[in-house]
Amino acid sequence: MTSTTLFYIIIAILSISFIVDKVLDALNARHYNDTLPKELQDVYDAEEYKKSQAYKSTNYKFGILSSSFSFIITLVFLWCDGFNIIDTFSRQFSSNPIIVALIFFGVIMFASDILTTPFSYYKTFVIEEQFGFNKTTKATFFTDKIKGWVMAAILGGGLLSLIIWFYTITGAQFWIYAWALIAVFSVAINMFYAKLIVPLFNKQTSLEQGSLRDKISAYAKTVGFKLDNIFIIDGSKRSTKANAYFSGFGSEKRVTLYDTLVNDLSEEEIVAVLAHEVGHYKKKHIIFNLVASVVLTGVTLYILSLCIAEPVLSQAIGVSTPSFHVGLIAFGLLYSPISEITGLIMNVFSRKFEYQADDYAKKTYNANDLITSLKKLSKHSLSNLTPHPAYVFMHYSHPTLFSRIKNLKKE
Repeated sequence: MTSTTLFYIIIAILSISFIVDKVLDALNARHYNDTLPKELQDVYDAEEYKKSQAYKSTNYKFGILSSSFSFIITLVFLWCDGFNIIDTFSRQFSSNPIIVALIFFGVIMFASDILTTPFSYYKTFVIEEQFGFNKTTKATFFTDKIKGWVMAAILGGGLLSLIIWFYTITGAQFWIYAWALIAVFSVAINMFYAKLIVPLFNKQTSLEQGSLRDKISAYAKTVGFKLDNIFIIDGSKRSTKANAYFSGFGSEKRVTLYDTLVNDLSEEEIVAVLAHEVGHYKKKHIIFNLVASVVLTGVTLYILSLCIAEPVLSQAIGVSTPSFHVGLIAFGLLYSPISEITGLIMNVFSRKFEYQADDYAKKTYNANDLITSLKKLSKHSLSNLTPHPAYVFMHYSHPTLFSRIKNLKKE
């Protein structure tokens, strides 16, 4: 297959993906004004539902603008041999493949972030502000940006450097060592994310002694779940939207509750949300997702190893000098349809796991408090309660609120 053919395949992949996304968005938008099912009519009153419709419509229009901009910039970049320009620039500083790759990706990531920052700024300080969600200050917004760049340079740059080093000394066998590296890194991040990464962006405090902690401890005891690490995170520093998540394994396992969640829900509803999170742990969903991610990474790296040395990969995106870093970009573009399929499969599992975690909470605590908590969380985030089924299938990692309530009410 010639480089020209591969180039047009890449253009076709990008174009088809963009068109499919826009069609799905349009289908979803047609349901924004649907009448709510009877089971959901107590989520919003008339004024609140009108506000949620306005929020969805505003985000839809903004999404068309921002995604179209990114799509056009990407096409122009490819047509104008942008990757070759950056590769040539990077080679002026060194002949070392690791240094060249770091400069190459650094320029691309930094330039991409600079181009998209006005959109994220507008989303945060205009749209989210307009609908009462934003609590982020401009100082926090830009500080988060800088911290993100530093983390990407250290973690991303470190992983990339080691993978290229493996490639230079082992050739096509590099994928085995890269796989082992990423597997260890993934486990470490899952174990210590809350201790090492979260504190860079948010303040975490242990849930103080009191009624809520007593109720959580009492529930954990009934299901034989040792849970000493319960933390409150200052999510209100950036948004009024609420969340909770489970992280870590063994002695490092912990539950993190957003302060907005604690403020919005009753203590019984918080315990119900926690019961759902415990369900994920008890049902081994966290382990499954980690193992599946590692396996998929191994398969992807193996396929990459079969073609990374082919000059046609680099030539397909306009770079005459073959290299690992340019081949990696071309491979990523060509592999994206397979990534989309695996993503869809993982979403199917994820939605199934949400039902199972809901069932666990229903069995070990109660369904009513979980239902009311889900309704409150949806209301406070102005969630779309009537999404198009095709949009749900393609994009949702969780079932719709309507589906979850129907499942929880089943005898």
